[in-house]
Amino acid sequence: MSLKTNSEYGARPRIWFAFYQLLWHLLLPLAIIRLAWCARHAFSYLHHIPERLGFGYKKPIYQGSIWIHAVSVGETRAAQPLIEAYLARGESILLTHMTLNGRRTGKQLFAQAIANGQIRQVYLPYDLCWPVENFLNTFKPQFGLFMETEAWPTAVFRGKEIRLPLFLVNARLSERSARRVNQFGKAGRALFQAFAGVLAQTEFDAQRYRSLGVENIQIVGNIKFDVPLDPDLVAQGKMWRQDLQVNKRLMVCASSTRDGEEAIILKAWNDLLMSNAFENPPLLCVVPRHPERFAEVAEQISSIGLKFRRRSEWTSTPSDCINLEVVLGDSMGEMPMYYSASDLVLMGGSLLPFGGQNLIEACAAGCPVLLGEHTYNFQQAALDALQAGAAQRIHGDVILGEPIVLMEVLKELLSNASELAKMSVAAKTYSVEHQGATERILIALDQQIKSWA
Repeated sequence: MSLKTNSEYGARPRIWFAFYQLLWHLLLPLAIIRLAWCARHAFSYLHHIPERLGFGYKKPIYQGSIWIHAVSVGETRAAQPLIEAYLARGESILLTHMTLNGRRTGKQLFAQAIANGQIRQVYLPYDLCWPVENFLNTFKPQFGLFMETEAWPTAVFRGKEIRLPLFLVNARLSERSARRVNQFGKAGRALFQAFAGVLAQTEFDAQRYRSLGVENIQIVGNIKFDVPLDPDLVAQGKMWRQDLQVNKRLMVCASSTRDGEEAIILKAWNDLLMSNAFENPPLLCVVPRHPERFAEVAEQISSIGLKFRRRSEWTSTPSDCINLEVVLGDSMGEMPMYYSASDLVLMGGSLLPFGGQNLIEACAAGCPVLLGEHTYNFQQAALDALQAGAAQRIHGDVILGEPIVLMEVLKELLSNASELAKMSVAAKTYSVEHQGATERILIALDQQIKSWA
């Protein structure tokens, strides 16, 4: 693959791209070593390594599929309504991931379509010229859809050079990310300008893409509102909640927590229990964002002296919740169960400056949400939920040794049954009213592909 700038299509900037390729070649051995290191916990990390280098694909190879790139778990779940819509049309899907958990999630969600050959799962190769070229030559997709924030320079620039239309779908761009892109000057902006189109979640996102010089932008809403909750998991969660209600206990789910947040939450929870504010003490369910931190969080819970049990230690709902103070949600793909069992969700990633995590799924389960100050990754969704009364913001310093701020907010809200009920109704309404992005995306893509041809 040439490193020349393609003047006709305005492709990759030559000097910047040459440096990018050199850096990738230097880091490639470290990427393989990292997979081997992760394999200590799950040998599956070493599966399909040739795919990460752009070869070794199992036959038969189906060309001409719609290529959807969903890097990890969140993007794979978000893509579900879109994938199902294309499957209903009789299309075949090439579904690519970058992470093991993303691939596992896709395999779980689309098991039947994978079995009958409608969906082919592979890893997107590392973003080097030769793996990307071989990947594209092997599969020859109709067009490509990159979910949310994914923009790999080699794949995107090469797509434009060979006139393969690539779209950024359900696109979001935080103010911080936009600043980072602009730090790369023309090279950074050229990357997003190389997409055939950007289908943005909100006007906020669209404005930031426009600031990068992207012209073909449409606002379609957030497809995550269209993602259905697994009915079996919802049923399990409701059974768990019934068990809690028999004992007149409330449950708070600290969802998708990040490093440093668990310490704040656990200290606040311990203080809440020590305050004796409740005749029947509430239960906390902590669900860390990253599975590799499950053991670390278990140690934190144990060290603070709270009685807890791991989700992995039971097969249905815990029979001894009455004796527990904390449940560690050390499982993947079960958030609908945790949300359906909960009376309140404390959204991880928002207490410390990680940008927040997706609150839409919690609202779809009718669960009120508590947000910290840091929600820039889901700016519009957070603002809309706050305005709708589905969420509340925690104001005050929860970082510098002051988890009492969080404790007081939890105590006030858990003591107010009528407010929780009101927020629950608002959460469900908010979720339903924002649905419909999938249909808008399909219409927009149909028009774009037609005009591209």
